Amino acid sequence: MTHSNYAKYAPAEPYFNVVREAMGDLVDGEHFFDIVAPDIIYEVRYEFPGWPRITSGRADLMAMFASYVQNIALNSTSDLVTMRAENGQVVVLEYEVHGTILSTGRAYHNRFCSIATISDRKIVQWRDYMDSLAAWNALSA
Repeated sequence: MTHSNYAKYAPAEPYFNVVREAMGDLVDGEHFFDIVAPDIIYEVRYEFPGWPRITSGRADLMAMFASYVQNIALNSTSDLVTMRAENGQVVVLEYEVHGTILSTGRAYHNRFCSIATISDRKIVQWRDYMDSLAAWNALSA
């Protein structure tokens, strides 16, 4: 679902959609950026050159994704597994993303496990784990 306010993020739309699907009725908002809290802490639990380990706040998260879509265009996601814990206050997502590295045209496929914490019907914390080697190999061809 492409929301007109977020059109520039269209290359990441499959990711936004899989997250929105996984969250279901636990959160309010249509688009990924609508379901995250203004003060979200978005943490990646891996080292990747040029990618921040911790991003604080929706505005900085949007800036981070603006950089992402300049480098990677996703065309799909697959293999979503969702587990809810703590009475729906914690959601664990496992999923794959598929796309293209824009600078080389090379295929990009990666696996993720993400843990989202929800409060007041918004995602307040996100911890992300990915196959760093898959990303490195795709981006450093």
